[in-house]
Amino acid sequence: MADAEIAEIIESHREWLAIERAKQRPRLRLDPRHISEVEARRAARELVAMLIDEEAPEIGVEPVRVQIRDQRSRWGSCSTRGTLSFNWRLVLAPFDVLDYVVVHELCHLLEPNHSRRFWKLVEQRRPDWRAQRDWLHEHGPELLAFRPAA
Repeated sequence: MADAEIAEIIESHREWLAIERAKQRPRLRLDPRHISEVEARRAARELVAMLIDEEAPEIGVEPVRVQIRDQRSRWGSCSTRGTLSFNWRLVLAPFDVLDYVVVHELCHLLEPNHSRRFWKLVEQRRPDWRAQRDWLHEHGPELLAFRPAA
């Protein structure tokens, strides 16, 4: 197409384009050229370890093992054997979101489900957990899709 034709089509759809752009989720503006997965994993490990050291005794649990992984669809998980796994991309989220996920998984060491009892335990430790969960719902897909430059 000629440039003039492209410009005409864009102009004729300008209102629709503005409406559609307004519907888009806010972007995190993560630049893959400036983020190293190795460094992000290291930072995630340190922050997760620090939070576990603080929170596990308060909750009355002790994980058997902690892993930082490259999960495609999860932020964290708790195995039946007591292994906690965390997505390294959490370090790219606000700290309180990482904090919430760590507390969430620590609570699974006591309650291995999402029952009312589990959520009550989470709420005792993090009364504002819903805001962090909502942040993950809004920005999580972008974080999960993020791939640093090689």
